[in-house]
Amino acid sequence: MKQVSIIGIGLIGGSFALDLKDYMSGVHIIGIDQNEAHLKEALELEIIDQIGDLDSLKTADLVVLAIPVNAAIKALPQVLELIADHTVVIDMGSTKEAICKAVATHPRRAQFLATHPIAGTEFSGPSAAIKGLFKNKTNIICEVEKTLPVLGEEMLALFKTMGMRLRFMPANDHDKHIAYVSHLSHISSFMLGKTVIDKEKNERNIFDMAGSGFESTVRLAKSSPDMWTPIFEQNKANIIETLTEYIQNLNQFKAYMEQDDFEAVYNEMKNTNHIKQILKGIA
Repeated sequence: MKQVSIIGIGLIGGSFALDLKDYMSGVHIIGIDQNEAHLKEALELEIIDQIGDLDSLKTADLVVLAIPVNAAIKALPQVLELIADHTVVIDMGSTKEAICKAVATHPRRAQFLATHPIAGTEFSGPSAAIKGLFKNKTNIICEVEKTLPVLGEEMLALFKTMGMRLRFMPANDHDKHIAYVSHLSHISSFMLGKTVIDKEKNERNIFDMAGSGFESTVRLAKSSPDMWTPIFEQNKANIIETLTEYIQNLNQFKAYMEQDDFEAVYNEMKNTNHIKQILKGIA
């Protein structure tokens, strides 16, 4: 694998490029992005080796889609039309069902591997790219059986070399589970930030009085709306179901406090402490 074209040179695409340079000797990375400033910055930071366009996909060994999920759905069929017979295409989006359906009957479906490396930060753009971002992170692979074995096995080996843990599941299961553990977290963070901004008009008070708990909880509210709005749109049904349950829990907690039932408040928190053991087992 000598030539890699990455469409979308931001945090995820840029970080993947940096890791490719570490793990693949002699790889040549071509960057494609609608934002010309991002391309120039990525070139200056030596994240990519060359600025390209869709024509450069014809000679690529690997094409990586690291763009918002709504854009990926539109771009993927076109990308598959342009690639050579030996090329594999992966996407790295946070929703999987819609993109898998978009190419379900495409003649080159077998050259596509649906992936979701669960890694990232609240920052965006080429300057946010981090070497080693994917190490010890889970990469969810969907519909692997629909990818040519020789192409799929090559990518899975690469992911393992980068230090990723691999999980395999159907695309619809992925979207349902990720709504709880990722998408809900972002909505909670955005809405916590909104609540504080709306209620506390003095920004200096927010800065001076915000402790580490607030800072860590609201961290995700710094994420890009350009990326997250399409995710919420594509996973709308699962997220609404998740939000309904979350709001019910918030209302129940509020009711306990209104009733001065702080034993129930304690028990709710005590029972939820079990999350420490769950996350400890994952680490």
